[in-house]
Amino acid sequence: MQPHNEFGHGSFSNDPRLNSVVGHLLHSSSLVPYHGWRISHRTHHQNHGHVENDESWHPMSEKIYESLDKPIRFFRFTLPLVMLAYPFYLWARSPGKKGSHYHPDSDLFLPKERNDVLTSTACWTAMAALLVCLNFVMGPMQMLKLYVIPYWINVMWLDFVTYLHHHGHEDKLPWYRGKEWSYLRGGLTTLDRDYGLINNIHHDIGTHVIHHLFPQIPHYHLVEATEAAKPVLGKYYREPDKSGPLPLHLLGILAKSIKEDHFVSDEGDVVYYEADPNLYGQIKVTSE
Repeated sequence: MQPHNEFGHGSFSNDPRLNSVVGHLLHSSSLVPYHGWRISHRTHHQNHGHVENDESWHPMSEKIYESLDKPIRFFRFTLPLVMLAYPFYLWARSPGKKGSHYHPDSDLFLPKERNDVLTSTACWTAMAALLVCLNFVMGPMQMLKLYVIPYWINVMWLDFVTYLHHHGHEDKLPWYRGKEWSYLRGGLTTLDRDYGLINNIHHDIGTHVIHHLFPQIPHYHLVEATEAAKPVLGKYYREPDKSGPLPLHLLGILAKSIKEDHFVSDEGDVVYYEADPNLYGQIKVTSE
């Protein structure tokens, strides 16, 4: 998954055309619009830790939270349903935000990026059409085994990893507004995670703090860069809990965060997640 990110961050190659070609091939194969995601992910990196301007797994204000219908709250705060959010986010973004990663007129994009978005949407459509054709050629059961189930496993893992890089620390992480926000402060609210044997399989994706501070660093230098940065960051670096061979310790952290991290106050320049005390009397969240 980390090499997937290399293209959008420009750390795969100094040639943006090569990044675009290879990025489209890999992203379209997993039904992700390359430029649409690249641009929104750039927005996430430029505004990490900002309540209103962040783009990925950012908190809802209490006002937006209260406006949500019960089915949306159920989806958003129920495991494992919330771990299926990525395709829906691509289609309609997060609560409180409008637009789509597929539509060139979305406020995610600048007018000059219109052709890029159209190109990626065309590639996504071609991939979707190919999958429909393969369904007729190979049969739905074969496609279910070869593509549909692996696709949703990939989605769940992606949501699991990205959520825990921004949530679930034993101490509440701050979110900022206005003059209290800065690029450095926002970046330091991200979290590194230890995934055990999966660290090597996923090219050290758990080194997320240094990735946010310097997104151009390629994945094969992230561990080295993190070790070099630790003495500089000092107490502002949060050492991740050590994992066994499999990161089973993160399941409890995920469940606890989903249960407690619902919204932030509508006011204040430094805010922290709060829990809806009524949510679990109305809706039971399971962690199985």
